[in-house]
Amino acid sequence: MKIALMNEFSQAGKNPIILKELQAVGAERNHEVFNVGMDGDNDHRLTYIHLGIIASLLLNSKAVDFVVSGCGTGQGALMSLNAYPGVCCGYCIDPADAYLFAQINNGNALAIPFAKGFGWGAELNIRYMFEKAFTGETGLGYPPERRASQVENAGILNGVKEATAKNYLDGLKALDPELVKQAVGGERFQKCFFDGCQDAEIEAFVRSFI
Repeated sequence: MKIALMNEFSQAGKNPIILKELQAVGAERNHEVFNVGMDGDNDHRLTYIHLGIIASLLLNSKAVDFVVSGCGTGQGALMSLNAYPGVCCGYCIDPADAYLFAQINNGNALAIPFAKGFGWGAELNIRYMFEKAFTGETGLGYPPERRASQVENAGILNGVKEATAKNYLDGLKALDPELVKQAVGGERFQKCFFDGCQDAEIEAFVRSFI
């Protein structure tokens, strides 16, 4: 699995802590980790609005399989990522959240609060969340006696979003071009995206801003 980590400006200083734990869990499971957001306060500036754009580009182009995002409370990142077709983002504050989201919702992104509640032992909580999110088969449903309905409803919800959403590229073209330009301007994002992109139309769209 290819996993992208993205931090925005308010929590950029915590990127090394989060990246270390994600890389450790990824290495144990043969997952590849890409650090595509901010890695410090002086890096290419991103807000949680930009995180939604770059997460959607990476997932819809199949450059990565999963995105780990967040902001101070995690709520802004959650709403920003879920604004786009092809992105199913869950809110995660502890390992149980990560496990239940993987089993019941079987999504492709997490939004984590990197300020609220991020205190003593935060790196352990983050590591255990990643372990639960990326271990074993996902989408099996939980609890066992409700697995069938859980899996069915997750599929229905994905279909609802697809049916009610704009065409993905049409939606991106309707955004403020300066917003998109800032979102795709990071060097590490560009490398991850262009190396892994499997959609020629999405690639051409991104190149038009560079």
